[in-house]
Amino acid sequence: MDLYEHQARELFEEYGILVPKAEVTDSPTGARESARRLGGRVVVKAQVKTGGRGKAGGVKLAADPAAAELTARQILGMDIKGHTVHKVMLAQPVDIDGEFYVSYVLDRASGSFLAIASAEGGMEIEEVAATRPEAVARIPIDPAEGVTTAKAAQIAEAGGLPPQTVDVLVRLWQVLTREDALLVEVNPLVRTAQGQILALDGKVTLDDNARFRQSRWGSEPTEHDEDPLEAAAAAKGLNYVKLDGEVGIIGNGAGLVMSTLDVVAGCSARPANFLDIGGGASAQVMADGLSVILSDPAVKSVFVNVFGGITACDAVADGIVQALDSVHLTKPLVVRLDGNNAVRGRAILDGRAHPLVQQATTMDGAARRAAALANATAGSAGVAGTASISGS
Repeated sequence: MDLYEHQARELFEEYGILVPKAEVTDSPTGARESARRLGGRVVVKAQVKTGGRGKAGGVKLAADPAAAELTARQILGMDIKGHTVHKVMLAQPVDIDGEFYVSYVLDRASGSFLAIASAEGGMEIEEVAATRPEAVARIPIDPAEGVTTAKAAQIAEAGGLPPQTVDVLVRLWQVLTREDALLVEVNPLVRTAQGQILALDGKVTLDDNARFRQSRWGSEPTEHDEDPLEAAAAAKGLNYVKLDGEVGIIGNGAGLVMSTLDVVAGCSARPANFLDIGGGASAQVMADGLSVILSDPAVKSVFVNVFGGITACDAVADGIVQALDSVHLTKPLVVRLDGNNAVRGRAILDGRAHPLVQQATTMDGAARRAAALANATAGSAGVAGTASISGS
């Protein structure tokens, strides 16, 4: 569960981390009044649960209350990466002397936590991470030890952060561990001209399994909590997670799907989603899965990877064939069937002879084909590397 920026700031304040004074409103007239109370000149920030707000025009400086009202009117109702802006936060501007990036994130690969720090925070942090990875420090955190003052000093030194940030690093770790968070990010963490360290922005993702302990944020997700595609998939009962890629993925079993993501990523492409259909591969499940994946404009090809066990491959093939009768397939579909009744399943797909459906007998071969088709469809746009940090 992602928190809005103003909720993340609320947490930071509770843990003694300085933030600029701010107010939240859902109306232009409310923005005018908030700006007046905050001193007139304010930063107006869209409150949506996604990054890239600044580049999308969702963060603007207003010189006075009248300008704040006009700016709020422009930002409210905006669509930012599929998220509609329903509220804006108005914050007092800060005289910035330096911008930094810091975050703690759960590293599932190692089963531990990772501190990420850079002396080059701000909207271009993703570009910094992609073009100059040496400018972004990644320091493993032992969960048993946590972030002590000594560990925070090590993180600050590795990331090129000033010594004044050490106390903030300790407090951010407390936010992560005490609030059941999987991610705590500040971008930028700034040093003011007066030497103060302030969290100018904040992103906090809480563990969904701990909702019962975090009831103040709402025990159930609302329609604005999730990516629109994830919400649509959830309504269909699908185990779907949106990713930033161009190859749609459908598989049966979480382990197989995770392996598929890795293989696709090794073929100069990025997976667009995680979709586990489990043991069910009925026509309806396939149709629902394809419908959600094809609604993602970033998807250029789809890879269905199935290992037949309890659910045999011929049943899966029947489900795909029937789904093609109800879903308008607009992107190439690569299918790999292996295991129980795989030969019969391939024959069923061959018999359907859909012009956009291709088959491969190995996972590596199917992944390479799906990646090639995605890259060919994307054209000169190419495929960029995946960044592990996000901007404002």
